[in-house]
Amino acid sequence: MNKAAESNRPIGDARARVTVVEADITTLDVDAIVNAANPGLLGGGGVDGAIHAAAGPELVKECRALVTARGRCRSGDAVITGAGRLPMRYVIHAVGPVWHGGQQHEARLLASAYRRSLELAGSHQLRRIAFPNISTGVYGYPKAAAAPIAVETVCRFLGEHPLPEAVVFCCFDVENARLYERLLGTRGCAPPAVA
Repeated sequence: MNKAAESNRPIGDARARVTVVEADITTLDVDAIVNAANPGLLGGGGVDGAIHAAAGPELVKECRALVTARGRCRSGDAVITGAGRLPMRYVIHAVGPVWHGGQQHEARLLASAYRRSLELAGSHQLRRIAFPNISTGVYGYPKAAAAPIAVETVCRFLGEHPLPEAVVFCCFDVENARLYERLLGTRGCAPPAVA
């Protein structure tokens, strides 16, 4: 797969709603990207650091003001900010769980981080959003355990809501990309609910 190009493979009944790419999430043509954030929202390693570096000081300033006003973001929750110098309009900061062997409600918290991000996208009328592989980097969540949770949570949400219209799983490595492609290829997603 070409890392710079988006793979628009049809995914079951939701071919226009879910895609998998292996790319730099900061360059995607979407309304919002989801940041795999830490509770302080001020950048860190991995995708969090890359997003903050690309967005510039405007994002740090907005995140700092948000934390001052409402406190740190809890694991399983998400908040939305502007995108600073990034080409999209918003960044949704989702705090996933740190992996502790699966005995501290990690699966529930990971699903919640995806769901809260989708809820924010819907409430802000966003049509296209992109997710990284939340918690699978420095937070140590096993990729093979995290991918089914992400796919199931996103597909369930899309089956019940018209927005966002499209979700991109932006993978940082070929291992994750293949996991997501395989899961989506076998499960697909339900078509959007009709009002």
